[in-house]
Amino acid sequence: MARYLVIAATSAIGAATTSRLRAAGHEVVTTGRRDAAGGTDFSLDATDFAAVDQVFSQAGDLDGVAAFAGSMLLKPAHLTSREQFDDVIAASLTTAFATVRAAGRHMRRGGSVVLVSSAAALAGLSNHDAIAAAKAGVIGLTLSAAASYASQNLRVNAVAPGLTRTPLTASLTASETSRKVSESMHALGRLGEPDDVARAVAFLLDPENDWITGQVLGVDGGLGHVRPKARG
Repeated sequence: MARYLVIAATSAIGAATTSRLRAAGHEVVTTGRRDAAGGTDFSLDATDFAAVDQVFSQAGDLDGVAAFAGSMLLKPAHLTSREQFDDVIAASLTTAFATVRAAGRHMRRGGSVVLVSSAAALAGLSNHDAIAAAKAGVIGLTLSAAASYASQNLRVNAVAPGLTRTPLTASLTASETSRKVSESMHALGRLGEPDDVARAVAFLLDPENDWITGQVLGVDGGLGHVRPKARG
């Protein structure tokens, strides 16, 4: 069985991934934010390069890592403060970069890195300006890092979820009206569940899929690319 590191395992998708990997018999080392790390192996500020590097050192010989740190901010650019923008970039892009950096340093025999982008980086969605910028950066990082580390058999891929039911997105589904509007934007007519994304992450982590790198897998009900006709 494989040994994996899950960063931000206290997030809904991180927890679903951890449960799925463990149910398959894999060994999973987990981290959580320093203010909410209960039940995880390490307390971690995933924006801290040195701290992420230390966790990799302590986690042992890894076959893969998945990083789920992120945030949500729904505002147009002109209503977004510099502090808010910096926070979004730090939560989604800096943490992804810190993960890739540490994986490149420690996973010298290869393995798999899975990052999290968003359908918002692939489709123009109003009021997603900061998060789209950060998640588009994750896509660029995925492609470049896949090229940089291919020679050491370190694969780098990303998932790009659509709107997924998590505590982070609860405000978008709080009312029936807003939920139905969100559902209608997804070609398959429903919102995602954490395990929808976790299954895709587990697939990309799996050593059997070791000829896949530099890919961004949309797990989004079609939101990123598909524009369906109105449902009757």
